Amino acid sequence: MSLLKRSKTTAKGFDWAGLGWLFLFFWYFSGITQLLILVSDTSGFTGFRQAFIMSAVWPAPMLLFPSRTRSLAALIGVVLWACSMASLGYFFIYQQEFSQSVIFIMFESNVAEAGEYLTQYFAWWMVPAFLAHTAVGYLLWTRLRPVYLPKGQAMAIAAVIMVAVVGYPLVKQTLRTGTWAGGLEKFEDRIEPAVPWQMLVAYRRYGEQLSNMQGMLHSASQIPPLRNLKDATANQPATLVLVLGESTNRQRMSLYGYPRATTPELDKLKDQLSVFDNVITPRPYTIEALQQVLTFADEQNPDLYLTTPSLVSMMKQAGYKTFWITNQQTMTKRNTMLTTFSQQADEQVYLNNNRNQNAAQYDGDVIAPFNKALADSAPRKLIVVHLLGTHMSYQYRYPPTFNKFKDRQGVPAGVRDDQVPTYNSYDNAVLYNDFVVSSLIKDYARTDPNGFLLYLSDHGEDVFDSPGNDTLGRNEGKPTAPMYTIPFIAWASPKWRETHDWNFAAELSRPYSSSQLIHTWADLAGLSFDELDRSRSLVSNEFMARPLMIGNPHQRQHKALIDFSLIQPKAPQPRLVQQ
Repeated sequence: MSLLKRSKTTAKGFDWAGLGWLFLFFWYFSGITQLLILVSDTSGFTGFRQAFIMSAVWPAPMLLFPSRTRSLAALIGVVLWACSMASLGYFFIYQQEFSQSVIFIMFESNVAEAGEYLTQYFAWWMVPAFLAHTAVGYLLWTRLRPVYLPKGQAMAIAAVIMVAVVGYPLVKQTLRTGTWAGGLEKFEDRIEPAVPWQMLVAYRRYGEQLSNMQGMLHSASQIPPLRNLKDATANQPATLVLVLGESTNRQRMSLYGYPRATTPELDKLKDQLSVFDNVITPRPYTIEALQQVLTFADEQNPDLYLTTPSLVSMMKQAGYKTFWITNQQTMTKRNTMLTTFSQQADEQVYLNNNRNQNAAQYDGDVIAPFNKALADSAPRKLIVVHLLGTHMSYQYRYPPTFNKFKDRQGVPAGVRDDQVPTYNSYDNAVLYNDFVVSSLIKDYARTDPNGFLLYLSDHGEDVFDSPGNDTLGRNEGKPTAPMYTIPFIAWASPKWRETHDWNFAAELSRPYSSSQLIHTWADLAGLSFDELDRSRSLVSNEFMARPLMIGNPHQRQHKALIDFSLIQPKAPQPRLVQQ
């Protein structure tokens, strides 16, 4: 553009429309996927907002080099387009947002598995959708034009953009966390919804978590096996199933006396179930709880998970082929320990690769791979199914067809009107969890197995249940009973009952912590070994009642562990009468 023409353009005032087209072009590649995620109610507004903010950085170089606007935009746009195609395609197929877990699954899968997934999920309409996505991006590019400013003013505006979008948040998070690494991690959370940072952050975090997991797996491989392990059913085919729930408080299950019919399917199966009604979790957080639930660690010896075999390793030593099917997030900083447990199994199925935990991801997805594992030809199998259960945010835990509880009917009087939607959504999540767990039991029963299925939740959840009706979620520093009370339910096949004592009527109300689960599981499975302590088995004649201790055993202050009885409400809780 000539100097005369440029002066005429700038004389008319700042070209806001030109800047708007620049922003819209760059926003489009991140924004379209985030918009679909938002309007489909897959997740909340945060990702859309952050993609909007991060898109503001790309017009900055256009302001500095206006004569090269089209070429620079094309160069950056091709990169953004390629990343957006991957992100959009993943959403089309899985209705999930791209994350480091996706990269983990990609590298864990072989070409045949990848082809199987594409064949199963790819639909014809995706081709025109991708073409339309590309065409809109090209049309937006054709509308771009230079936005001329005096060089000093352009540099100032570009600097303000970079400081506002990058510098200020990064410094703020660094000061808030106290470390550069902590600040960078929080900043990455902000930029991850936008392309291409979505791919770059995901890959960096994948590498970091993979290294951590490989270190844990190496340490686990050095743990010596159980001593003198014997299996009373070693010569018999057996299929044993462990279903791990999430955030489910038994006080909100009609199976345990809750007035609302939140577990209608399990209620129908009640006569076939052993329903233990006095079991708690030692910790109100998934990782910390399962470190004890799945190993020989407990509240008194919390670090034994590092030096003793896990439940999966124990069953492999007993000759079982092991499967791990999970709907939990896979490769995140918090869940690396869970992924390490899962990697100890012979086969794994990872279903939830969402970046954001507050995203619609339904547990019904576990049913198909569960049935596939049941059909496996191995004569002796352990199948672990890890559900997302009733984890917050509850409205994302169930499909619309399970939106049954919508009003105040059945809601305690102390729950405020503004709390009712959350209270109801939790009950709806429990209702859907009932459908999933009962479906697993029914599908398992249809195979006429020789074995049993055990279901328990990692921890509970207080959803305005405790006195005062003002507590939501979990807080170990301010414990309430609903955070710790969990369902503990067992079902056994007729074949298993024929050869095992399965009458637990006298044991159903024994006080028990799930931190001792590995002893109960081994006892139920007919295993014996030197490390087994039958006094810690809920179903053993040698059972010894112990105080139910909760709290963080790593805290150094006095009485970090407290007796659960101290936080139980004085009013008696509903008790289930086994029929």
